[in-house]
Amino acid sequence: MRRGSWRIRILIGLAIVAFAFIRRCSNQEENPYTGRTQNIDMTAEQEIAIGLQSAPEMAQQHGGLYPDERLQNLVDRVGNKLVQNSVASETPYRYEFHLLADDRTINAFALPGGQIFITYALFSQLNEAQLAGVLGHEIGHVIGRHSAERIAESSFWQTLATGASVGGDMGNVVAGIGQNTLLTNGRGDELESDDLGVWFMIESGYDPNEMIEVMKILKAAAGPNRVPEFQSTHPDPENRIEKIKESIDKYSGR
Repeated sequence: MRRGSWRIRILIGLAIVAFAFIRRCSNQEENPYTGRTQNIDMTAEQEIAIGLQSAPEMAQQHGGLYPDERLQNLVDRVGNKLVQNSVASETPYRYEFHLLADDRTINAFALPGGQIFITYALFSQLNEAQLAGVLGHEIGHVIGRHSAERIAESSFWQTLATGASVGGDMGNVVAGIGQNTLLTNGRGDELESDDLGVWFMIESGYDPNEMIEVMKILKAAAGPNRVPEFQSTHPDPENRIEKIKESIDKYSGR
């Protein structure tokens, strides 16, 4: 390829990279509920729309909703109690709690905008306070806008990878760096959600020490061959327990 063509490619690549950084800087905003500055490129209304659109598919992947209205009502009651007694009530999100029929996968997760799920496999091992800890943690993901932040970060790194590909042969390298960055940030999200979950439990009258019991349940469920922390998006339960104890001390003194 002629030298002039290479120069044009490099200039275009640099322009794309510059655009990515300018856009990222312009999207910086402080989360009013956590005080953390984040890279966000969507509104709360868009988060809600994404969550509502994705909820049916997510439920289907876990065997649909659990067919027991009594147990679903318990999940609703605990979840709504956490929302009503915490800063979550001041947010624009639409919180809905879903008990999934999956009796093998121990899991709970939140979609953007307030759609929160827990599998029966996990639910069946919890008392009410522990259920509050799990749901409080997932509410923390919503308030922390973690999904929206990950989407924005992913877009940023994809744009950088495009610029690197146009300007040279570094696109795959940059994309790999982006994946590692998302992995590290994911661990931070979990710790932030644990912290918020402890706060919500205390505000709602639940014993926050039950969050520690939840970590023990998760550790036992993972078994002796669980994935090492550095290979997982979730911190090791033992490390989470130490952070939870710190959060309990912090919020109990308020």
